[in-house]
Amino acid sequence: MGNGFTQNTPAANGYRMPAEWEPHAATWLSWPRREGISFPGAYDEVIPIFVQIVHALRESERVRINVTDVDQEQQVRHLLQEIDSSHVEYLRIPTNEPWCRDHGPIFIKREADPTLAVVDWDYNAWGGKYPPFDLDDIVPSRVAEYLGLPVYYPGLVMEGGSIDLNGAGSLLTTTSCLLNPNRNPTKSKGEIEQALRDYLGVTNILWLGEGIEGDDTDGHIDDITRFVRRTTVLTAVEEDPKDPNYEPLQENLALLRTMRAEDGTALEVRTVPMPPWIEREGQRLPASYANFYIGNKVILLPVFCSPKDKRAYEALQNCFPDRRIVPIDCRNLVWGLGAFHCLTQQQPA
Repeated sequence: MGNGFTQNTPAANGYRMPAEWEPHAATWLSWPRREGISFPGAYDEVIPIFVQIVHALRESERVRINVTDVDQEQQVRHLLQEIDSSHVEYLRIPTNEPWCRDHGPIFIKREADPTLAVVDWDYNAWGGKYPPFDLDDIVPSRVAEYLGLPVYYPGLVMEGGSIDLNGAGSLLTTTSCLLNPNRNPTKSKGEIEQALRDYLGVTNILWLGEGIEGDDTDGHIDDITRFVRRTTVLTAVEEDPKDPNYEPLQENLALLRTMRAEDGTALEVRTVPMPPWIEREGQRLPASYANFYIGNKVILLPVFCSPKDKRAYEALQNCFPDRRIVPIDCRNLVWGLGAFHCLTQQQPA
């Protein structure tokens, strides 16, 4: 086919993955469990941040929360009793860990009828690092069953945080993650690109290099560079030349300045600073302002009690003048090695 899509795939049938700033029907979350491994010794410090997420999205959209069982649902209802939670729905879809961006459904949309479908990529907890992940792996199909949507199975390991799209044909990703042998060792770069085209409806795949230090995902794009408009990206830069993140982020910045959108337009490249070095128990944490989440009316911005927070806030407000920026302290949350984008998954309207 002339557009590069394989026949009878979602893209050939008119589906595409919308950009995050396009209208949402809901935001999905997977509530953490105390016995989970994501926040060792810090579960009670992290839970208030989940409450803040739900509260901040109230003015913006419905929130659908995956819970293990009736007991966990009652726990979450109790935790949310101080806020208006009339916008919250609970789904009995058990998960191993709370990173819904990576294990959750990728929703694709067809304008013609207009219908949604779900892409259920295989999931192996970032290259088999954190077993068990059997519950997380089947979340997309469970969600599709609940919503009555068709499901496509590409048969490839892929996480939502490893890709960022402009909704019009361009996709950003990193070689360090997508080409890592711990994901799809038998697949070539060309085969992986073809799957992205076929299942997400993209035509223009833009490859950056390495991610940031402390990121256990092997370099997810959502910690470094994000589309904020069709032809505009916001990318993280480290300002201290002695920091290990300085060189990789400079290399990515240089690459971005050579890149073009799907119609040949040169990308407008805006920058946001990296927050200060954050360490816990001798481990560098992947703190990044780039891990923001775009809701219908609000942007959830991770902040770190630093003078740089204000610059990140202003950078986001300039990119999204019509949305309210909600800064939330993520110094405890990032102990789980992720922030708001990692925890959320948008369901297009």
